[in-house]
Amino acid sequence: MDSEFQFELGVCQWAEQFWPPERRRTKPVIVARQLGTKRRRWDTLVIECNAEGLRQRANFGTKRLDSNLLHVVRNAPASYEWYRDALPEPSYPWRYVRDAVHQAADRGLIKRRRGHGGRIELKRKWTYPEWVERIVAIENKPDLDASAARDLATQLERDIALSLADEVWVATATTDDSVEPVLLTERPQEAGIMTIDSGIRGKDSAAVVWHPSTLDVSAPGTRILEQPTGGKYDASACRFEYVSPAWKATKRLEIAERAYERGWRSYLSSMRPDCRYFELRPEPDVPRPYCSAKACYQTARECAGSCAAFEPEPPMWRQHGWPITGGPGNGIKRLLSEQRERQRPK
Repeated sequence: MDSEFQFELGVCQWAEQFWPPERRRTKPVIVARQLGTKRRRWDTLVIECNAEGLRQRANFGTKRLDSNLLHVVRNAPASYEWYRDALPEPSYPWRYVRDAVHQAADRGLIKRRRGHGGRIELKRKWTYPEWVERIVAIENKPDLDASAARDLATQLERDIALSLADEVWVATATTDDSVEPVLLTERPQEAGIMTIDSGIRGKDSAAVVWHPSTLDVSAPGTRILEQPTGGKYDASACRFEYVSPAWKATKRLEIAERAYERGWRSYLSSMRPDCRYFELRPEPDVPRPYCSAKACYQTARECAGSCAAFEPEPPMWRQHGWPITGGPGNGIKRLLSEQRERQRPK
């Protein structure tokens, strides 16, 4: 693997097939990448799900439910009621709640009608299930040099203090050293460490070298806003704020909903598969974007319309089935979309 992006795709593929490490899988998982909060984005997320709850979640479709829709769907009553009587008092104007009620009804998530005096009434179609059991955050660092290790330690300290995820891990590339270099870096002991072989071919491709601590996601969290640099003349104090368990519970569900919708194969949305040089190569069994013009595996940042080597697909490539099905680029998008649907547990 020649980039952190390629390593990340490999970790996602391994987690989708073999998570958890060193144990037999007993519950379905959903794997996503580049998700988190406004202040923090994790490389890989593993959502461990309740099997029956996940089957019930499928009633609400494959699109995510944002915070406004969750407020409506989770609190919709069993029989028709005026929405302002049925739903808890929001922290924002009621007009946005009304818009969310209409959106939920248009998507078939609830039932809606006009009641007495033209009031908007709603009732639930299904009970929104408790389908998320645990959230595992993984930071991918294939090459952990000194500067990367310092930055990683700061990130892990913030993740553990906030305790939004149940476990925090670091995934790094396996080396031939007798002691893995990641074990010699300064880091919070609560973070787990696993090493990943470059050729991911089975469950044994990942090895746990340090087990994580389980974080208390039901307790208040600490959001670190600013940390002193620790230099000889730095006497500044750490700035932080507390977050409530209720905020954490809501944010965890919002993150899980985004993971349910996106999965980890959505990277093509920011790349250019319609370029004639774009290929999707299994290496060894993970579909990874490859550029034949540059003869290397691509990253989402490199593969863009601003690339000097970009050339549109020739029209003749689109003759078979075009314009209904498009060319090879659209075919790649359909392939990954179908794979995502097959891998989404039901």
